[in-house]
Amino acid sequence: MEQKRISNSSLDAISWSLFFIWWGITELIHTLPTGIGAIGVGLILIGLNVIRSLNGIPTSGFTTILGILALAWGGLDLAASILNLPFELPVFPILLITLGALLLGREVFRLSTSERNFS
Repeated sequence: MEQKRISNSSLDAISWSLFFIWWGITELIHTLPTGIGAIGVGLILIGLNVIRSLNGIPTSGFTTILGILALAWGGLDLAASILNLPFELPVFPILLITLGALLLGREVFRLSTSERNFS
């Protein structure tokens, strides 16, 4: 009595499709508030990993981190536009630095763990 599971490649294709559709919608409808595009991308990426997890497929830490960063970026942009802040938040550069630091930290941790296993 094995349940039919969605394959990882199918989930990737569906999420890429949703990404491009959402991107097209945000480019067509210019009246959408600032940050909504990034929030949608974040929800797509996090949703992909939730569905992967529910189907017993290993999740991707990279797309989870990107999803969280996209949600944060979109939320900060949306909040800044709603609150009419007198300055512009450098959200994108901060998120790039955060992403790079997370990836670097993960790799350094992985290397230090593998060195201990070989000793």
